[in-house]
Amino acid sequence: MYRALPDRSPPSRHIGDIAKVSAGRRLLTAAIFLAVFFYFWIGLSPFPEQYLNLSNAPYGGQSNRLNQIIVVLMSGGLLFFVLGKANRTLLLRPRSLLIAILVWFSFVSLFAGDPASAYRRIVFSLLVCACSSAILLLPRSREQFTDLMTIAVPTILGLSYFGVVVLPHLAVHSANASDPSLIGDWRGHFPHKNVAAPAMVFSVFFGLYVLRAKSLLAGSAIIGLAAVFLWNTGSKTSIAMLPSILVLGWMFERIRILRPVVVLGGLVAVNVILMSAATSSTLQSFLVSLGIDPSFTDRTSIWSVGLDAFARNPITGYGFRSFWQTEALFRSDFSLYTWAVTAAHAHNGYLEQLLNGGMVGLVLVLIWLVLLPIGYASRAFAGPNNSDLTRLFLRLWLFSLFLACLESPIFENTGPIWFAMLVSVFGLRLQAYALLLDPSPRKAATGSNTIVAANCR
Repeated sequence: MYRALPDRSPPSRHIGDIAKVSAGRRLLTAAIFLAVFFYFWIGLSPFPEQYLNLSNAPYGGQSNRLNQIIVVLMSGGLLFFVLGKANRTLLLRPRSLLIAILVWFSFVSLFAGDPASAYRRIVFSLLVCACSSAILLLPRSREQFTDLMTIAVPTILGLSYFGVVVLPHLAVHSANASDPSLIGDWRGHFPHKNVAAPAMVFSVFFGLYVLRAKSLLAGSAIIGLAAVFLWNTGSKTSIAMLPSILVLGWMFERIRILRPVVVLGGLVAVNVILMSAATSSTLQSFLVSLGIDPSFTDRTSIWSVGLDAFARNPITGYGFRSFWQTEALFRSDFSLYTWAVTAAHAHNGYLEQLLNGGMVGLVLVLIWLVLLPIGYASRAFAGPNNSDLTRLFLRLWLFSLFLACLESPIFENTGPIWFAMLVSVFGLRLQAYALLLDPSPRKAATGSNTIVAANCR
C-alpha cells in the first residue's frame, strides 16, 4: 500500500510493477495480513472461561511458551516477507526514537526484581511493534487494504455474535463472573467486556471507513452490528467515548489551531481530574454531587498505590512491566492497607509508564504516541494522500489515547487495543511521509488517488 521512492522516479515505474503482481502473491499477502490481524483480534484461545479473569490478557494469551513461539514465528515470517519489498525502508519509523525507548527500558530493567522476565517482555513488545508496522506495508494498494478489512472486521463480528447465540455461557458474563455487576454483559470471544467494548468501537471506525471507501451497504452493516454489540457490553466508558471521539476527530481535522488543544489539553485535563480523584477528598465530594462514581469503579485505590510508588522512585521506575503482581509488591507496606496490590495493572496507561520507566520513560512514550502523531496527522490532512484512510487512523489513535486514561493498553502485547493503537500511529506516519499507491494504471494516468512523490523520513 505504501512505497518510498526517490522524487525523481517517474510514476509509471511503480504503476507497472503493481500491474505485474501475480495473483498468487496477492493471495499470500492477504493470507499473511489476515493471519496477523486475527492473531491479535481473536488469538489462540477465543472464548476463555470466565473464572480465569484474564481481563488484561485478551484471549487467554498470557505469556506462555506457545504464545511466545507463535509470535516469534509470525513476526519472523512477516518481517522476512516485508524486507523483500521495496518499501522496507518504511518499517518501524521513527527508528531513532524507538531505539531510545528500547535502550531506556532496557537500562531501567536492570534494576527490576526479575530482570530476565523484564527483558523477555521487552523483546516481545519489540516483535509486536514490528508486526504492527509491517502489516501496513503488505497490501499493494489502499483498495486491497479496504478489501481485507471488509473481510476481517465482519469475521470478528460474526465470531462474537456466534458466541452470544450459540455459546452464551462463554460469550456473556454470567454468575461465574468475578464481578456480579458484569452478569448479562456481552463479551463475545473476548475474555472481558472491557476488551470487547473497545474492539467494537474500533469496528465502528472501520465500518465508517468501509462505508466511505468501498460500500455503503457493507459499511453500514459493520457499523450497525458493532454498535448493537457495544451497547450490550454495558461498557459506559466506551459507549460515551464513541460519539466524543467522532466529535474530537471532526474538530481536529477541520480546526487546525485546536489540534494541540484537542489532544494535549484533553489528555492533561482528564488525567489531572482522575489522579486528583485518587488523592483529593474535595474533588471526590464534587464528583459525588455530579452523580459520578468518585472511585471510578475502585480504580482510585490502584492509582493511589501507583502514585505513591512512583514518588518513591521517580527517575527509573521499577523496570519494564515489573511492578504489578510481583512478590516485592505483595510483601511491601502497601499490602498492609489496600487490596490494590493485587491489581494486574495501573488502569491508566500513563501512570503505568511512570512505573515502567520513570519520568524519562513517560516522556519518551508521550513523544512517540502523542506529540509526533499530531504532526503526522496534520501533514497527512494537508497532503494528497487519501483522507478517508487518514481519518480512520486518526479515530483509532484518539480513542486509544483517551482509553489509556482508564485502562493500561500501552505495551499490552496481546489483544486488539494496543495493536490498533500501534497501527494508527504507524499509519498516520505513513500517510504523512510515504506513497499511497493505486493499482489501476488507468486511475494513475489521471492522477486519481495516486501519489507520485515520496518524502520518506
